[in-house]
Amino acid sequence: MGLFPIFFDNYWAKGVPGTTSTFLLGLTNSSSAATVMVLAPLLGAIADRRAQKRRWFSVFTLLGVVSTVLLALTGRSQAGLALGLFGLGSLGFWVGYSFQDALLTQVAEPAEMNRVSSFGFALGYLGGGLLFLLNAQLVRSPHTFGLADAVTAMRVAFLGVAAWWLVFSLPLLCYVRESAPTAEHSSWRELAATVRRVLGNRAVRSFLIAYWLYIDGINTLQFMAIDFGTKLGFPPGSLIEALLLVQFVSFPFALGFGRLGDWIGARAAIYLGLAVLSAVTAYGFYMHTVRQFFVLAVVFGTVQGGVQALSRAYFTRLIPRERSGEYFGFYNMLGKFAAVLGPVAMGTVALLTGSQRDSILVLIAFFIGGALLLRRADEPSGRAVTTASARGRGA
Repeated sequence: MGLFPIFFDNYWAKGVPGTTSTFLLGLTNSSSAATVMVLAPLLGAIADRRAQKRRWFSVFTLLGVVSTVLLALTGRSQAGLALGLFGLGSLGFWVGYSFQDALLTQVAEPAEMNRVSSFGFALGYLGGGLLFLLNAQLVRSPHTFGLADAVTAMRVAFLGVAAWWLVFSLPLLCYVRESAPTAEHSSWRELAATVRRVLGNRAVRSFLIAYWLYIDGINTLQFMAIDFGTKLGFPPGSLIEALLLVQFVSFPFALGFGRLGDWIGARAAIYLGLAVLSAVTAYGFYMHTVRQFFVLAVVFGTVQGGVQALSRAYFTRLIPRERSGEYFGFYNMLGKFAAVLGPVAMGTVALLTGSQRDSILVLIAFFIGGALLLRRADEPSGRAVTTASARGRGA
């Protein structure tokens, strides 16, 4: 869906004022996010009690795939239909993603979480990077691939995304099994009980708030760096190349962070990643050239995937395995709600100081605040011992 905003402005919303199309796109994203925030925890609770994580994953994956196919078939100037399908596709991805995360507890023991989670993120970055590279080349040079024009290339790209999404969901659907159901029914009252459990558990509560802060900082740094580079006059081609660079650098380093988490502990490795991100943010303050922008992209890629992967792995050790669906509903709800505070904070600082360059420094507070709160998220002693023992055995 990374190419959607470009195609939306130039094809589906052709002739619509730029301010209006931006508003409509933002409204669609916000509506999708709000729906995810409501659905993910509730459906997670239902899936836990009825052992239906795979079923709900397949439902929302199919929703996303079909929406993407229909986007490829949507005609010129059909902005409303395109936005509706884009919103449904986003909903399918994010809710399905929540069930995918929850199934991590079904395929890995606590001592394996760091490596399994990191391996998943690494493959995601590699696959996403390859697909994005292919689609970017399709749109840039459609004639090279025997396509008539950029519009045809974009349609083919959307169909390719749908096929990729479906094919690489099949291993989970075919080979992952889940535990037996714990109950037949679920309700809003039970969801309210889950909220009380989450808020009443100091470790889980502290982790979720910490995660929200530093993931907000990571997402904001990623999104606003492109805008920052644009403001500095960097060529659009260089910005796209930097995005691809982040994807491919993240692949091996996400794998490395899994090993690092086994060696020094997941939380310590997350601290290291947040320290590097703070340094990257400070480096961004002094950035003036495209070369420096590429340096920033490389260093950012070394820790982005690792922090995400180890955060997911660490969270699995804080929660009851039999309730992973509902807990990961909250986890991904916060992930979807991330990049809300960061842009507002950056915009406020820019207005107060009159300098966009100064505004980037505020993100350091997100990384430091997240690290401080993470200190309060101690994993249960039994699980910590299990992990330490596995580390000692070289597992």
